[in-house]
Amino acid sequence: MIKLYLREGNNSCSPSSDVLFRALSTTVSNLNINDVLGNYSLTLVDALDTLAIMGNSSEFQKAVKLVIDTVSFDKDSTVQVFEATIRVLGSLLSAHRIITDSKQPFGDMTIKDYDNELLHMAHDLAVRLLPAFENTKTGIPYPRVNLKTGVPPDSNNETCTAGAGSLLVEFGILSRLLGDSTFEWVARRAVKALWNLRSNDTGLLGNVVNIQTGRWVGKQSGLGAGLDSFYEYLLKSYILFGEKEDLEMFNAAYQSIQNYLRRGREACNEGEGDPPLYVNVNMFSGQLMNTWIDSLQAFFPGLQVLIGDVEDAICLHAFYYAIWKRYGALPERFNWQLQAPDVLFYPLRPELVESTYLLYQATKNPFYLHVGMDILQSLEKYTKVKCGYATLHHVIDKSKEDRMESFFLSETCKYLYLLFDEENPVHKSGTRYMFTTEGHIVSVDEHLRESPWKEFFSEEGGQDQVGKSEHRPKPHELRVINSSSNKDSWLSGLQTWTGTTPSAFLGLQLAVDRSWDISASTSRNI
Repeated sequence: MIKLYLREGNNSCSPSSDVLFRALSTTVSNLNINDVLGNYSLTLVDALDTLAIMGNSSEFQKAVKLVIDTVSFDKDSTVQVFEATIRVLGSLLSAHRIITDSKQPFGDMTIKDYDNELLHMAHDLAVRLLPAFENTKTGIPYPRVNLKTGVPPDSNNETCTAGAGSLLVEFGILSRLLGDSTFEWVARRAVKALWNLRSNDTGLLGNVVNIQTGRWVGKQSGLGAGLDSFYEYLLKSYILFGEKEDLEMFNAAYQSIQNYLRRGREACNEGEGDPPLYVNVNMFSGQLMNTWIDSLQAFFPGLQVLIGDVEDAICLHAFYYAIWKRYGALPERFNWQLQAPDVLFYPLRPELVESTYLLYQATKNPFYLHVGMDILQSLEKYTKVKCGYATLHHVIDKSKEDRMESFFLSETCKYLYLLFDEENPVHKSGTRYMFTTEGHIVSVDEHLRESPWKEFFSEEGGQDQVGKSEHRPKPHELRVINSSSNKDSWLSGLQTWTGTTPSAFLGLQLAVDRSWDISASTSRNI
């Protein structure tokens, strides 16, 4: 079984900077590392809630104390706003809520004399990210910000849709825990700005946009890199916050995806033609732009489970699993026409594991346990090295890179663990949970649906005022609203979900009566 490879700074398997785990060596030279890191113990922070979910209270408490004592964001570091938000901000918020949860479902994860330090750190980081939202004519944030000085003078005016439009879950949670609308407001303004730029003809969005002009630089519309988590967070924002507009945007986006991106026969396991596949098209015409899919698209079956489209999820998942079976990994890009990889590396991504886990929770079909075991054995055989698990540089010859992305611990390991741990409190505690796009666990409770600043999100205060920063509320002093004070306000069901069905809830504790026959889709010859 995969173990967590978290090491303190003086261990031989971890460089002193502890930025991103070196799986093969103890040196700090790796040309493939970029500004996702931030020099703030990224791997340690990103893996906090994984330790809690695994029930390892001693290591969780030790890791939290290490983060509190050693991590600071007061650094002259330029970071990606999106990655800092989902990997660091999201993890701090998740761990904070685990610590302050009065029910303690994962065991005693409390910290002696804990004084909301992780929430304070999350607030500090978010404030340092706010300059990305300023001096932008559209309200869409800059992609990078320096934690000390703000937006770099030579900053790029182009950003991807997912990077700019997938901040609402973390920023919204922070706002509602603090009672400060600032963070949710800027994130929601960005989402609305992007949404207003979609094609009038197809309803699709592109993958790269100029934040000053609002013009699409990248006109490709698909489910992978550049767009994936934008769709995911439209739905998950609704799940958490209950804002009907988020659900309406998601439903409209999902319909456009079905109309223009989906190819193949209508039904998964019957009828003539190829099984369904989602392709990359021009956002304005809906015409095919290329013949490859990327590994990030493997998240989509899991998202389909959330909305109850389980049959289509089964079919699409089988396509990605067939690719995994061929190579023992998912190449970053696979050309479905040439039946060969276009981009050959595999950085230990979690998307296929995530969809496998959610499909198992939805169907309880043991096939998905076999899929999980197959993935686990491939990881052990091809990626395990002395100090962890290494990125595959080449999925065919299995050569490796000296790199282990932090999402391997925060997502890949977590979903594999939960797949096989059916008695885990995530499944048995009675609390409703949701995972962020980085795999951080968040309990869904009534408190997160309280929004005393809803007027800021109205048509007058949000959409029509995009880019007018003088209307943005200013952050005030930190005011903590502790989730433990709302211990009796957990959602008891899905009745409060407007327009959704019970099968839409994360796929957890679903009772799917049909015994799905997936043998036809798994034998697809790709």
